[in-house]
Amino acid sequence: MDPRKLSGLELLTALINQQVPPPSIANTMGVYLVEVREGYVKFEATASAQHLNPMGGVHGGFACTALDSATGCAIHTMLKPGEGYGTIDINVKMMRPIPVGKTLYAESQVINMSKSLGVSEGKLVDDEGKLYAYASCTCKIIR
Repeated sequence: MDPRKLSGLELLTALINQQVPPPSIANTMGVYLVEVREGYVKFEATASAQHLNPMGGVHGGFACTALDSATGCAIHTMLKPGEGYGTIDINVKMMRPIPVGKTLYAESQVINMSKSLGVSEGKLVDDEGKLYAYASCTCKIIR
């Protein structure tokens, strides 16, 4: 299977089905894709002791990375074979501290696509829907 010949949705579906290997950042961060459809993705994200800042809390970069993955991949689902994207900006609002060892979900949906830009929003939530962080993201589409 040649990932370069797959649409974004096909590639991310193949990732979930373990037909292509996960990106190394998934294991580094503990962030794994679990659901995908056109314009939407969901990741499981679990912070561990390796994500702590000097004060002993989970570093804000953990939430930002999980949400960057989700917001970018939501846009990726809309792309044709051979097309790519890159994050131009991401704005993350932290709502509460990220717990260690608790599975959270980074969900994102596309809110606008043009020829050159994709805009998505994402939320990092727990099983009960409690909001830990919110993000808006703009990606440059590379056609």
